Amino acid sequence: MKPIFARGISNQFRLTLAIVLSVILLVANDRLEPVRQSISSLLSPLQYVANIPGAVLDWSAESIATRNMLAKQNKQLLRQQLLMSERLQRFEHLRQENDRLRALLGSPVHMDSKKMVAEVMEVASDPFRHYVVLNHGARSGVFVGQPVVDAHGVVGQVVEISELTSRVLLISDVTHAIPVRVTRNDVRLVVQGIGELDELELRHVAKSTDLRVGDLLVSSGLGKRFPEGYPVARVMKVERDDGQSYATVTAQPLAALDRIRYLLLIWPDGNQSEQAEPKADEPKAEETP
Repeated sequence: MKPIFARGISNQFRLTLAIVLSVILLVANDRLEPVRQSISSLLSPLQYVANIPGAVLDWSAESIATRNMLAKQNKQLLRQQLLMSERLQRFEHLRQENDRLRALLGSPVHMDSKKMVAEVMEVASDPFRHYVVLNHGARSGVFVGQPVVDAHGVVGQVVEISELTSRVLLISDVTHAIPVRVTRNDVRLVVQGIGELDELELRHVAKSTDLRVGDLLVSSGLGKRFPEGYPVARVMKVERDDGQSYATVTAQPLAALDRIRYLLLIWPDGNQSEQAEPKADEPKAEETP
């Protein structure tokens, strides 16, 4: 009986076929080498062109990464620059504050007078009242009527006190007047505030009074408020009108009333013994040697 399916190709035949094909391929390989090289030469430009998109993408990705890195570094540098600028501004502010305090401590205070540095906490917002509030009060020995000066001259006097603060009326206020004398000839006058920070008025000055532009006015000591000799103002205008009974005289305050930050509270010699001593937790007034 014959099998239903015929037998397949024998293994011997398969081996023979593989050997023959191998020999053919070995022979053909040497002969096809020039053809393969030609084809490779023809395909090289195509491969180059095909690689361009990938190279472009790689270059773009690298450029973007570099740009992002530079942007990040630039942002960090800007931040550092901002921090350094802010620090420099603080250093400059501290330097200016130090200069102000040095100038204040070198202000024309009598050598035997006690003094205390005070900081301005508040400036009057009312244009018709000129006053400031200081950070020292009765606990520090401050008293009503106490003279207040800055590095250049008289600022005003204390008119109201609390336990921790005091209110100072400026010499520019319309209700403030201070007796002065001219250093050039000792003529005694009264300087009155007119509500302007950069201008004062000398009232009831006779037209015959020997007064010149540029004359220095200092406190005369009359009135027993301000000790004698503190700079107050400098004459900037003298007008003598025949139709007027008195001369019109204006002066410029020597104190920087428009940029007050630190002031000096001073204790005149005659009042030192009358003032209460500051408490232990309050700064004491400094007494110059």
